[in-house]
Amino acid sequence: MTATLTVESTLTDRYQTTVPETVRRALHLGKRDKIRFSLQPDGTVILTRANVSAESDPLLGQFLDFLAKDIAEHPQHVHALSTDLAERVQSLVSNVEIDLDAPLPDDDQDEEE
Repeated sequence: MTATLTVESTLTDRYQTTVPETVRRALHLGKRDKIRFSLQPDGTVILTRANVSAESDPLLGQFLDFLAKDIAEHPQHVHALSTDLAERVQSLVSNVEIDLDAPLPDDDQDEEE
């Protein structure tokens, strides 16, 4: 079983809080860095460091904002992925190798192929 560290922080009268030092260190957060709150269907909230590359893409940012707004307005539409579907997806991609650090091909290269 994975060990879990639990820390608490208090909300101010203006609903602000300080991210505890242990969390800041674990997420490598500095001043002015962005954090992301992900609300899970069971009410759990996951705090992560916001991905800088997602912020640099205005369309992706708008799409994520749209999703966040839709989830907030219609939480009843959020459902956990079924075990069967998760296993099916895993079986379809189990032999696929992906290098997330590899550069994307230029559009010109795509046209030549």
